[in-house]
Amino acid sequence: MKSLCEKYAAKLAAQRLADPGEPLIGGLDAELAWNREDPRTAELAKVFDLLSINSLVFSRPAEPYAAIIDFLASRHPETIRPQDTETRTFLHDIPVCREFTGEAVAAHLKKRKSVIIPGQGIASFGTVTPEQGFVFYSSTIFSCFVLFFSEYLARARAGTLDDEYREVFASVSAGLSDPCTEPPALAAGPLETEDQALAAMAEAGRAVVGYGLVDSFFGNISCRLNDVVHISQTGSSLDELEGCIDPCPMDGSATTGLTASSELSAHEDVYRRSDYRCILHGHPKFSVIMSMDCARIDCPNRGQCHIKCTECRTMDGVPIVPGEVGTGPTGLCNTLPPAMARTGAALVHGHGVFTAGATDFNEAFIRLLDIENRSRQRYFETVKAHE
Repeated sequence: MKSLCEKYAAKLAAQRLADPGEPLIGGLDAELAWNREDPRTAELAKVFDLLSINSLVFSRPAEPYAAIIDFLASRHPETIRPQDTETRTFLHDIPVCREFTGEAVAAHLKKRKSVIIPGQGIASFGTVTPEQGFVFYSSTIFSCFVLFFSEYLARARAGTLDDEYREVFASVSAGLSDPCTEPPALAAGPLETEDQALAAMAEAGRAVVGYGLVDSFFGNISCRLNDVVHISQTGSSLDELEGCIDPCPMDGSATTGLTASSELSAHEDVYRRSDYRCILHGHPKFSVIMSMDCARIDCPNRGQCHIKCTECRTMDGVPIVPGEVGTGPTGLCNTLPPAMARTGAALVHGHGVFTAGATDFNEAFIRLLDIENRSRQRYFETVKAHE
């Protein structure tokens, strides 16, 4: 268990979500073990006595995330309510706890997946593995980042910015890392055998995570070989896809789709409508932010934009479509494939970006990276135009 705690502490640092040496991750097996010694573990250990959990993740986020969550906690003193898909899927909302005690933290984690302790950090948990706490911690940072920048742009449009928000925004923006502009050299296609496809998928998945184009390790990836779609399993880590890819015949003649990504049907329909052979899906932050930006403040669908938006919106020509995760009447399986088949790329409102390639993952990755960089540029241009 301690090795797992150390693994996810290292992942938080590698993804620049926490400073090296900062995360505290505890795991309960035969006994409670922590990734490192720290006097705060005595208080955090109380959470294990109060909840049915086997792991706990706690850390002060790295900057600029720490400044973002502390600012949002000051504006939303009890509960932070982002509107992105990550929040709807995993978090629902994010409670704010005003005291660093095991009892107070446990009281909030009894109802939600994570809790923010202003000036201290974020606590989250797992009931099976520390990976769950890692995901909830990462999702909390992602959702707060999206909310912070989305709210600022909305206030700029409405003319309701105040000096404090302007000051924090300037500081946070200055602390953002420079965008990556050079794509990796991924395996060149055509991908003609299963072994080639699986190796290329694992390589592309690691690159998507390494470039920060996902929240934690979420997203999905697929490759079509004849009439079989090889797709990442639901909940799998894009940077650890070996053994976590399902071959799914498009005629439904196998049950492998039961463990496949919930977006399998959307991938299949893209392939049916086009000559693409590879699909990448990531959650790059500014792409998600811009997918939620809309100048129509009087729209009757406000609050349900992710399923009811009827506007024909684009981000620099890339279509933005509504749609929930998975299938059903409002599922992105209905809205995404037509847009993808036309352009090879689409943004899903509040969710992320899907891109496609004709022969390998190079084209899809270049599109994904370019959309995120253009979204970031367009965001700051739009803010400047309205400040």
